[in-house]
Amino acid sequence: MSVGEFGLRRPDRRRAPRYPYQACLEIEWGFARLKARTRDISVGGMFIESEDVLWVGAGFRAQLVTDRPVWLECSVKRVEPGLGMGVAIALPEDPTTHPYQEILAKLAENR
Repeated sequence: MSVGEFGLRRPDRRRAPRYPYQACLEIEWGFARLKARTRDISVGGMFIESEDVLWVGAGFRAQLVTDRPVWLECSVKRVEPGLGMGVAIALPEDPTTHPYQEILAKLAENR
């Protein structure tokens, strides 16, 4: 469950497991370049910790700064002012070959 407005608990509607994962992230939004950090990731998205947040519905490109940089197409699904934003990730039709899936597979193995 997650905490909603007024501290009330609401059911967590996410279907995919989330994994704690901290990595630097560079957001490309138009001509702007924003620095951020991941808090957790899942098959469908991630939570990005950043003081600079975009609005719900905003689309951007992000690069996970890893040994082998991973580019992701993202859209903002929710914003937590002062904390960051939850984003959805659009993966290619065959996501099994995408490096993001490799990261998730390694996290699942170590769970």
